[in-house]
Amino acid sequence: MEQHVSVISLLVVVTMAFLTPILLHRFKLNFIPVVVAEIIMGLIIGKSGFNLVHEDMWLSTLKTLGFIFLMFLSGLEIDFTAFSKGKVREILPNGRKEPNSFVISSFIFLGIFIFSLGLSFLFVWAGFIDNAFLMTLIISTISLGVVVPTLKEAHLMKTVIGQIILLVAVIADLATMILLAIFVSIYEAGHGNTWLLLILFAAGVGLYFIGKRFKNRNFVQALSTGTVQIGTRAVFTLIIVLVGLSETVGAENILGAFLAGVLVSLLSPNQELVHKLDSFGYGFLIPIFFVMVGVNLDVWSLFSEKKLLLLIPLLLIGLLLSKLIPVYLMKFWYDTKTVIASGFLLTSTLSLVIAAATIGERMEVISEQMSGTLILVAVITSIFTPMVFKKLFPKEAAGGKKVSVAFLGANQVTLPVSRELKSGLYTPVLYHTIMDKSDRQIADSLFDIEEIEDYSMESIAKTKVYQSEVVVISTGDEEQNAALSIAAKENGVPRVIARIESPEIEQSVREHNIEVFSAFLSTKALLRALIESPSVINILTNQETGLYEIKMMNEQFEGMSLRRFPFTGDIIFVRIFRGKDSIVPHGDTELQLADHLIVTGSKEYVDELKRELEFCETC
Repeated sequence: MEQHVSVISLLVVVTMAFLTPILLHRFKLNFIPVVVAEIIMGLIIGKSGFNLVHEDMWLSTLKTLGFIFLMFLSGLEIDFTAFSKGKVREILPNGRKEPNSFVISSFIFLGIFIFSLGLSFLFVWAGFIDNAFLMTLIISTISLGVVVPTLKEAHLMKTVIGQIILLVAVIADLATMILLAIFVSIYEAGHGNTWLLLILFAAGVGLYFIGKRFKNRNFVQALSTGTVQIGTRAVFTLIIVLVGLSETVGAENILGAFLAGVLVSLLSPNQELVHKLDSFGYGFLIPIFFVMVGVNLDVWSLFSEKKLLLLIPLLLIGLLLSKLIPVYLMKFWYDTKTVIASGFLLTSTLSLVIAAATIGERMEVISEQMSGTLILVAVITSIFTPMVFKKLFPKEAAGGKKVSVAFLGANQVTLPVSRELKSGLYTPVLYHTIMDKSDRQIADSLFDIEEIEDYSMESIAKTKVYQSEVVVISTGDEEQNAALSIAAKENGVPRVIARIESPEIEQSVREHNIEVFSAFLSTKALLRALIESPSVINILTNQETGLYEIKMMNEQFEGMSLRRFPFTGDIIFVRIFRGKDSIVPHGDTELQLADHLIVTGSKEYVDELKRELEFCETC
């Protein structure tokens, strides 16, 4: 009978996890993060609602695994290329030079931590909590899981202000996770000394160098396909090893999981592997964890204590002040609305607050009701702070944005393409080695070319190539093209296109999600298409009515059928690519976020449609 009950509880939890994103989509509640919605569903079926679920061995195990995997993916989300130096800083509209992202982010987090420490002592003095260390961690932490998708939706990930916000969140995530481990080792009886944490970090460094050495070996790549999937097996082995070692040295298992994610991020895994890990985590284990957080949260008991009821608004005010005051340092470079919006987004807390509250309750540093209050406040911040950020952040910062394209190598292919792109929605920049005086004069009269000493990694790192959204590499040496394209991908460039003629080299770079073009293959394909489908080639090459690709990113049009689409002009929807599906559009076809739309029409109307769909002006 007991086994039957456990399976029924698991069935209810998994069903709720499955239905949550469907309901969010159906009722147009996209402003609520999915993880927050999962906690709310847990509240409905748990202690605060119908009490349909009772935690047992099945759910306890899966919840723990979900928490471990969540911490792993939090570490994996950290993009260490954001810490790179030597980036060229531009002049802002107010005439000031852009700030150094890493330096300003470090100062902001330091201010957040000091302010959080002061607020913690106030909460201790008021009698809300006994441990100032734990309260400091709770106030100073920031949710990467909320910050990253919000910045992506606003198209701010590659901007300086976006990088500052992201870096503050990354530093806060790293610092609070390490301090949480130190907190456990100091305050929990039976745990090891703090210095034993050095063993864990030393093991992590050793595993990093082992992974780096074997990552690109031929036998590893051969074992990464089919039923073997050695890369996925290696990741799960790494997680279990570091989790086990973390518990052995007296730290929390989530520190080992977080460290495993950091190591995998440092090793620059291919995007296919990251997608598999995301799918497994966010598709199965992590939703169970968040639903169970809601299940175990007894909201009604919080309302029975006036003291805890008073703590909710006070803690929300404290969280806001701890971020808004230090972030005001950016007022030297940015306008007031930008600064305040940034402060609100950095107020979002979730995963680490849940971790700290759960650990504090287990160690009997805080009560079960206090733990529930802290989690409830974290959920509230994750709902309203992204909404306030979208409302306050200046629309022109995202609305007028152009796609930056860097061309490495000036030749008969890249020169005309860069010139044609310049008049549209793109800002192309050509990088070429130093030319003689006569060539320089001709180039200056027709093109904007930035000269570099050579195509070495060091020379390119001094430019803004790695800050571009698209990098096209077309030097005269295809081996150099391959090496530069891999370096660009490892430095966080979203799209990298390389000129590669050799099939062997082509296969190796495609494994890094690099797009390839070849003069030979392009000419052959064009000639065949010209023979078989001359009218299609005419559409493709016609500057006025060509084929264009647009990515649908504007939430305003999500779920809207083409029949009701308000856009006017001579645009025809030819094809819609949705994931792996290719859809022939008709009047009842509904647009979805991340759809790739293939359209034809005059370039004037296509540019207008791109601005409307790709650069959301209502975000």
